[in-house]
Amino acid sequence: MIWFSLLLLGLLLYFIVQYSVVYVTQTPWWVLWAILMAPAVLMVGWVSANGTEDPIPPPLVIGSFLMSSILYVALVRLNPKRSASPSSEPQIKTMPEPQPLSLTKAEESQLQTCFPWSTYFLQKIDYKPQAIICRGQLKAQANAAYQTIRDNVRQQFGDRYLVIFQVGAQNQPFFALVPDPQRNRKARQLTRPVLALGLLFATFITTTLAGAKLVMPELTWQSFTDLSVLRGGLPYAIAIMLILGIHESGHYLTARFYKIKATLPYFIPMPPPFSFGTFGAFIQMRSPVPNRTALFDIGLAGPLAGFVVTMPLLTWGLMHSSLTSIPTQPSLLDTNAFNPSISILFALISKAAFPTELTMAQMIDLHPVAIAGWLGLIVTALNLMPVGQLDGGHIVHAMFGHRNGAIIGQVTRLLVLLLSFIQPLLLLWAIILLCLPAIDEPALNDVSELDNRRDLLGLVSLALLLLIILPLPHSLAHLLFEMG
Repeated sequence: MIWFSLLLLGLLLYFIVQYSVVYVTQTPWWVLWAILMAPAVLMVGWVSANGTEDPIPPPLVIGSFLMSSILYVALVRLNPKRSASPSSEPQIKTMPEPQPLSLTKAEESQLQTCFPWSTYFLQKIDYKPQAIICRGQLKAQANAAYQTIRDNVRQQFGDRYLVIFQVGAQNQPFFALVPDPQRNRKARQLTRPVLALGLLFATFITTTLAGAKLVMPELTWQSFTDLSVLRGGLPYAIAIMLILGIHESGHYLTARFYKIKATLPYFIPMPPPFSFGTFGAFIQMRSPVPNRTALFDIGLAGPLAGFVVTMPLLTWGLMHSSLTSIPTQPSLLDTNAFNPSISILFALISKAAFPTELTMAQMIDLHPVAIAGWLGLIVTALNLMPVGQLDGGHIVHAMFGHRNGAIIGQVTRLLVLLLSFIQPLLLLWAIILLCLPAIDEPALNDVSELDNRRDLLGLVSLALLLLIILPLPHSLAHLLFEMG
């Protein structure tokens, strides 16, 4: 099992490095991958050589992760790709020695007429390989200015350019005309219902098998031929797929509301021996996000929808769970003896489910639906991490702007790494966050700010993140579980 887990981690880190980080650094991907895998290989090698009775020394674990993280970040930062360095310009992947975009004199005159002096006083036009940059002074409200100039550009140039509105140096907004990458591409099929239904069915099978294994850990492959055994896995399968499906449907429906092209939700099946039967679900957006309001709503819709479904399922599952004594050798993720203090929010819900029975000397034997509910909380928290293109990254980008959102992402990665020393569940996620870019893609209108209501919702979502990932302090646990 430990080698299978190492293989899964290796595949996950491979896809992250190969399809994300390679665009921001010239360091060979296999070097970065090997550095990230080194601590895990060290721990697996230690367990293989010494067994589980002789645990790996904590200084060795901490030191290996710190050295791996520092070396990884250094190699990424010291050898960046020119087109991926943070700047105030639109980040477009360029070809070697690209020629600047250009307009004829007549076209430049047409472009100048797109900027009414009472809306945006155009002062300078710069021709870059990636875009035509139009600098000046904003004279009107940002949203109205963007709509006016975007419509004018469309009237003069058709669908030739995407109009991007960003904040540059000295906090001065500028316009960028970027060639529309979709203009000359053949239309691709956006929704693949057969593929989506196939993955849905496959994931239903794998989660049912996982649920049956959670109910009866002693099951063998031959046992799965018994339909009564499979029926025992249905509550978990239905609950976890409902949580993941509603989460991604929240993203999908909100994207469609804003007329953004998006794929159907795709589930990711994972057959045994993987414990939970799925790696989650996802959608892909195939067109730019129009503004920060849309970015915020899409980012928040998934976690919010998933959380609304998770709470009643988790509560019901806990009410049908049972209490048990603390085992002699407790395990962090033992669902048969689960520590409710692992999360502040989980502890509060557990106390509500067991108002008088639950004490500090007891743990919870989780019902399969409660396990699905706990995973729902984990999915909500991990997606709310304010880093890059995660849902939380979209939220802080929309709240604080593109540049400030990237800074928050960098700080978050460091804080999660430090927090993993008191919340071991976050250690793997801390490694993954270090692999993900901290910079989110800009919206077309990245200048117009959110309203106060959305700012408040964003702060509430970040508070929810903390309630899920932070363990219950011992003093509060004593107060909570010993009263009543």
